[in-house]
Amino acid sequence: MRSQTVTWEDSARGLRAARTMTGIEYLRAMKDGVLPGPPIASLMDMRFDAVEPGHVVFRGRPFEFHYNPMGQVHGGFASTLLDSALGCATMSLLPKGMMFTTLDLHVNFVRPLSLEVGELRCIGDVIHGGKRVVTSFGRVEDAGGKLYAHANSTCMVLPWPE
Repeated sequence: MRSQTVTWEDSARGLRAARTMTGIEYLRAMKDGVLPGPPIASLMDMRFDAVEPGHVVFRGRPFEFHYNPMGQVHGGFASTLLDSALGCATMSLLPKGMMFTTLDLHVNFVRPLSLEVGELRCIGDVIHGGKRVVTSFGRVEDAGGKLYAHANSTCMVLPWPE
């Protein structure tokens, strides 16, 4: 038998702070450990590598518990990396008081992922940063730059709920 234990910090403090910060301030505070990251980052072992306006890079490593019934990493792993990077690239452009939600995520899988691939980079870049709609493009690649998946996303910008 194998097991996986996941621990995370309560994200409520970070969510309260997010309402008072620009998107890039919030992302950088999480990257620098000033604010807790979201629980999904702990679950998926995702870490920020870079946070710039309209550009975010995550790092993540597939583990055996990400395997599907065919003995390869489930597509949801790459999809989660991509949704996170593209969403955070969107967030990096938002003014104080605004948040986003993903409207569309189209993922293309180019080659299978396995444990042997090692650590991956997921790069997200904004293509169009409008006031209500933001589109972005991302890619999942290994340390050598080999492409494993890429995606396009559309996000809607809206105010934080009261």
